[in-house]
Amino acid sequence: MSQLFSLLNCLLQLVQLAQLAQLATAGQTHEYNFTTGWVRKNPDGMQEKQMIGFNGMWPIPEIHVNKGDRLIVRLTNGFEDMPTSLHFHGFFHRQSDENRNQMDGPQMVTQCPIMPGDTFVYNFTVVNQVGTYWIHSHSGAQYTDGMRTALIVHDEDEPFEYDQEMVIQLSDHYHKPYYEVVDEFLSRYNPTGAEPIPQNILFNNTVNASISFDPDTVYLLRFINVGNFVAQYVYMEDHDFTIVEVDGTYVRPNTTSLLYLAPGQRTSVLVHSKSQSDKNYALMQIMDETMLDAVPDDLVLNRTNQVLYNKSAPEAGEFFINSFEDATNDFYLTPLSGTELLPDYDYRITLDVKMENLGDGVNYAFFNNITYVAPKVPSLITAVTAPKHLVKNPSIYGDNVNAFVLEYGEIVEVVLNNYDDGRHPFHLHGHSFQIVQKSPSFAESPEGNGEPGSPTPYNESAPLMKFPDIPMHRDTVILEGNGHTVLRFVADNPGVWLFHCHVDWHLEQGLAALFIEAPLLLQEKEDFTENYLQVCSSANIAVSGNAAGHEDDWLNLEGLPRQPKPLPESFTWKGYVAFAVSTVVGLWGLLTIVQYGISESVQDDEAIYNNLQNLLKDAGETS
Repeated sequence: MSQLFSLLNCLLQLVQLAQLAQLATAGQTHEYNFTTGWVRKNPDGMQEKQMIGFNGMWPIPEIHVNKGDRLIVRLTNGFEDMPTSLHFHGFFHRQSDENRNQMDGPQMVTQCPIMPGDTFVYNFTVVNQVGTYWIHSHSGAQYTDGMRTALIVHDEDEPFEYDQEMVIQLSDHYHKPYYEVVDEFLSRYNPTGAEPIPQNILFNNTVNASISFDPDTVYLLRFINVGNFVAQYVYMEDHDFTIVEVDGTYVRPNTTSLLYLAPGQRTSVLVHSKSQSDKNYALMQIMDETMLDAVPDDLVLNRTNQVLYNKSAPEAGEFFINSFEDATNDFYLTPLSGTELLPDYDYRITLDVKMENLGDGVNYAFFNNITYVAPKVPSLITAVTAPKHLVKNPSIYGDNVNAFVLEYGEIVEVVLNNYDDGRHPFHLHGHSFQIVQKSPSFAESPEGNGEPGSPTPYNESAPLMKFPDIPMHRDTVILEGNGHTVLRFVADNPGVWLFHCHVDWHLEQGLAALFIEAPLLLQEKEDFTENYLQVCSSANIAVSGNAAGHEDDWLNLEGLPRQPKPLPESFTWKGYVAFAVSTVVGLWGLLTIVQYGISESVQDDEAIYNNLQNLLKDAGETS
C-alpha cells in the first residue's frame, strides 16, 4: 500500500510540474482600457492643436509584451461625432483556436466602426511574432493627429546582444486637424491631387529632441515611421547603424550610415557608442523632399536631434547629407531565417497604380482603374455569412473594392506597376511578403535633363534584376515612382486582408485592394463575438449579406456605394479650349479698358461684341 501511495505521490508531483511548465510557457495577459479623446498639445512648439490621445494622455504610452503573451485592448470611442477603430500594424493574427481576422481593425473591412460611446474588445495571442510593430487608428486619417503608438514584442531568443534599447517614433505633423486637411485635399479645388505638405517632422512626438548615450555601450534603436505621408532619412553623426530587424523580420547584420523609412516601416539597428564622453553628436532626420510637390520657404527639411554623451559639452551642430544614394535598399537585405525564394506563382495579381480625376473634379487613386469605396457591410461579414457556393465569387464583395479571392496554400505573386511619378509604401495586412523585384525610380528621364521619366512596368520575360535566392521579406515596401515591385507570399492565413498604400492621404483617395483568402476555411474558423455584433448594431450595419447589404439575392448589388462617374470624354481638351478662350476674352476686355482710358475716341461696343463672337465661334469649331 505504501508503494502505491508513493507512486501516486510521484504522479501528482509530475502533474504539478507539468502544470507549472505550462503556466511558464503560456505567457502573460496584458490588459488595457483605452478611451479616445482630444488632448490639446503643442508637439512642435509652433502651434497648439488638438491631438488624439487615450485616457486624456498624449503621446500614447508604448506597449511592450513578450512572444506568446495575450493582449486585450478595450477601446472605447470617446469622440462625440465620429467613429474609430484600431489596427495592430504587422500582426498576422494566426492563432488557430480564436476569432482572429475580426481583430485586425480596419473599419468596413474586418469590423464595423466603433460609434461614440461604444467599446470594442481586441483580444488575441501574439503567436510566433517578435520585433517592432505599432498600433494606430484605421478609421479615416485619424492617426495623423496622434492616435498611434509603438507595440514591441520582446524575444528571449534574440539573435543579437545589446545593453539597452530605445524606441524612436518618426512622424510628420500637420497644424490643422486631419479632417480639415482631408476636406481640402479631396476637393475639386485641388484637381492635381497635390498631397498636403506637413508643417513639421517629429522625433518621439516632439522637435529638437535628444537621446542619451553612455560610453562603450551597445544600443538597440527601434525606429518606426508612424507618419502619414513623408518618408524620412536617419543619420547619426560619426556612428554606424547595424540593421538587425526590419518589420518584425530578423536580418543578417548589415552596416550602414543612412537609414530610409517610409510610413509604416520599422528598422531596428545596433549602435556601439564611443569610448569617450567629451562630445555630443547630431542625430539627423531628413524629409524625403522628392515626395513633396512644393517646398515652402519656412519648411524645415533637415531636423537636428542630439546624441548626448555629456550634457555639459556643447550641443552638436546641424549636419547635412550630400547624397542619399547610400541609404540602404531593403531589396538587398537577407532574412536571418534563410527562407529561399518561393517557387513559381500559382496566382498572379497585377495592380496598376494611377492617379486621375473623376466626374466630381476630385483626384483619386486607382488600382486597375478602380478606386476603393467602402461597402455597406464589412467584407469579413460578407465572407463569413455568404452561401458556400458564392463565397468565392468576387462580385459579392462589390465592384469598388478590388477584391481578389485566394485559394488556401497557393503561392501568390503581386505585381505593382506605378504609372505615377511619386513613391508609394504598400502594406499588406495578415502577412509579410518576399520582395522578388524592386525597380529603381523612373520618375526622371534617364538623360538627366530634368524632364519626367516614363512608367516602366514589370516585364516577366526580361526582369531588371536577378531573382534573389533568399529574398528579403517584410510587410511594408516602397514602390518607386514610375517603377515596379514584385512580391510573393503563401496564402496560408484565411481572412479578409487589406492591401493598401500607407501614405494615408492616398488611402483616403482609394488606393487599396482586398485579398479574400481561403474563404471556405475562414467560415469554419471565424465566429463573431457578441461584442462584435453589438458594435455593428450600434452602427446600424447588417451582420450578414453582400457588399450592398442584400442577403435575399447575393448577386444583387443595388445600392452599393461606387466611385463617381468618369469625366466626360474629351472633357480635358475642351476644358483647355474653354480656359484659353476665357483668357483671351479677359485680356481683350482689359485691352479695351486701357484703350478707352487713354483715348479720346468713343468705344465701338458693337465691333467688340462681334470680335468676341468670332473668337467663340472659332474656338468651338477647333474643339
